[in-house]
Amino acid sequence: LLVLVQVHGQGGVKFQNWAKTYGSSPELYFQPTSVEEIREILDMARQRDKRVKVVGGGHSPSDIACTDDFMIQMGKMNRVLKVDKEKQQVTVEGGILLLDLNVELSKHGLALANLGAVSEVTAAGVIGTGTHNTGIKHGILPTQVVALTLLTASGDILECSESINADIFQAARLHLGCLGIVLTVTFQCVPQFYLHEVAFPSTLTEVLDHLDEHLKRSQYFRFLWFPHSENVSVIYQDPTTKPPSSSANWLWDYAVGYYLLEFLLWISTFVPSLVCWINRFFFWLLFSSRVENIAVSYKIFNYECRFKQHVQDWAIPIEKTKEALLELKAALENNPKMVAHYPVEVRFARGDEIWLSPCFQRDSCYMNIIMYRPYGKNVPRLNYWLTYEGIMKKYGGRPHWAKAHSCTRKDFEKMYPAFPKFCSIREKLDPMGIFLNTYLEKVFY
Repeated sequence: LLVLVQVHGQGGVKFQNWAKTYGSSPELYFQPTSVEEIREILDMARQRDKRVKVVGGGHSPSDIACTDDFMIQMGKMNRVLKVDKEKQQVTVEGGILLLDLNVELSKHGLALANLGAVSEVTAAGVIGTGTHNTGIKHGILPTQVVALTLLTASGDILECSESINADIFQAARLHLGCLGIVLTVTFQCVPQFYLHEVAFPSTLTEVLDHLDEHLKRSQYFRFLWFPHSENVSVIYQDPTTKPPSSSANWLWDYAVGYYLLEFLLWISTFVPSLVCWINRFFFWLLFSSRVENIAVSYKIFNYECRFKQHVQDWAIPIEKTKEALLELKAALENNPKMVAHYPVEVRFARGDEIWLSPCFQRDSCYMNIIMYRPYGKNVPRLNYWLTYEGIMKKYGGRPHWAKAHSCTRKDFEKMYPAFPKFCSIREKLDPMGIFLNTYLEKVFY
């Protein structure tokens, strides 16, 4: 029985990432509702010699999701397919937003053990770019994946797990969108839990000198450093049985933490030396007293990224944390013209065996730097960016795949012992390079 599915692509759709720093105009934009439709799109792409890019929530602050050919947005394939209470596992379609998954799991008394800051992202996208949070006992988000199914360029469906297609599994858990289309993902969950978050002020010296103690003291420990100062906000998050409560003040956070900050950052584009003052002022205003929150886990993990921004985020071996951060601090002190917005966010993650994971075979420290775009205006960042990348490379760093970086295949071959293995699987699964785009060409060629 021959089923003819008519798939219709939209023309004239403009794709932009969340930060509006990258965008593209795909020739045709598809929102398929079934595997048959996706196969049709792939056939059409082959006939017309077009490439295909699958996009999730479009949150990556780089051009990893951009294409001028065919774009597939998986938002309509977003069901929860199975909840296995016994194994505490959930199987979902690749296009489900974590936003919806969190709520759904909660109904079953389950949760993901770790989540990134943002939930308007899809299951397949989150693993594709190696999204992470913090916690030295916790890996990046793809380490929670126990199985997935992949639709390859040829239209075959591959089941992948530790026991079936194990090699493809270790590649596909961080797939960069270049191995095929992730149809379903099975996550290992944990029983639902509440988190107690405590944020308190400290100094950079104190935190770096007692890093091990902080890591032992809190399961999800991170800290924010305010460049051009010694100021640090330490954040502990730990499971609790206490009832939900909050000492945050939304009005204050918004009026001051958003509108005033954006205005002052905009003024600082004319007077860059103000940035040092702004960083200190806001530390004093919003981060110098102790703040506590208790809520269901995903509400504590997620926080609002209110600003459009440029970011870089590299993972270095955890034992290099102190040297690297002090070197970044010294670089800013020695170049008064180079300004850095707050915060530099420092997080930690357990080593893993995923081939292209920035934490491959080593416990890591992620050091996230940021430059905001007040009212959409670009602030000069090139010197800061290059200085930071230089320090990260010197300490054996690996860039976060979703964020902008200037690395090429030569760099990745040095950084990733399993890079050749990944390449050979990619070439086998997608010999024509139908899933490539400009970003990925820099990675593989």
